[in-house]
Amino acid sequence: MTLYQHNDTRALAIRLRKHALRMTSRAKSSHVGSAFSMADIIAVLYGGALNVDPARPEWDQRDRFILSKGHAGSCLYAALMERGFFSEEVLDTYYGNGSILSGHVSHKGVPGVEFSTGSLGHGLGVATGMALAGKMKGADHRVVCVLSDGECDEGSNWEAFLFAAHHKLDNLVAIIDYNKIQSLASVAETLALEPLADKLRAMNWAVSEVDGHDHAAMTALFGRLPLEVGRPSMIIAHTTKGKGVSFMEDTVLWHYRTAQGDEFEAAMAELDAIEIALTTDRSHNDA
Repeated sequence: MTLYQHNDTRALAIRLRKHALRMTSRAKSSHVGSAFSMADIIAVLYGGALNVDPARPEWDQRDRFILSKGHAGSCLYAALMERGFFSEEVLDTYYGNGSILSGHVSHKGVPGVEFSTGSLGHGLGVATGMALAGKMKGADHRVVCVLSDGECDEGSNWEAFLFAAHHKLDNLVAIIDYNKIQSLASVAETLALEPLADKLRAMNWAVSEVDGHDHAAMTALFGRLPLEVGRPSMIIAHTTKGKGVSFMEDTVLWHYRTAQGDEFEAAMAELDAIEIALTTDRSHNDA
């Protein structure tokens, strides 16, 4: 069931970015660029593509979602809040002493989080195990895992690629947030992945590439999963690190840097302007 129209998921993505900006700034923590690059993906997923119920976080028929790039957890926490898993006040505690919202994603005490992540290279393996368990039980739910591109340096992911294809896990969906920048340099400079799609197809995955900021394209793509019966689905989402704030976009600086003072105000002003433009556009379309 689709909860939002395309314009609304775009507005949701801006809210996710604003939440993540506030959270990381308040906590003086990192990874705002990583949160921004995947915000549109997360907005489309939690805007209707994922079958989840905040009133029943442990509902047996729910889709399972794992954010393997757990360092960008501020965006996931914001999405869970927006879907009603917990109150906005909980976001104010992010990364603070005693908070349930740790800097890297934790499932402990956090409704809607399936697995603690942030030690890169483990999320897909766990998602693959969940998908296999679902197949063995004859369950109808899907398992969706979002990975970073830099995380694909980890050999454990390639084991999971082989395992998932061998077991024909067409209830598994992996999404690579391909922003092409990892912690200290570009992906191409650090450990080149290309030709990534060809490699994954050769490993017997069904692969589709998409603009990871195009909500209509992602909504359509997620709506026709699995891509092929009998094969796990891989979506390579081409994104921009720091998307939404001009001085954060496509730069390695904002993997670790925290927006404070004038930088925070400037970033928030740009996001506010995008939000106003979306509202105006929706008003014109509704007229």
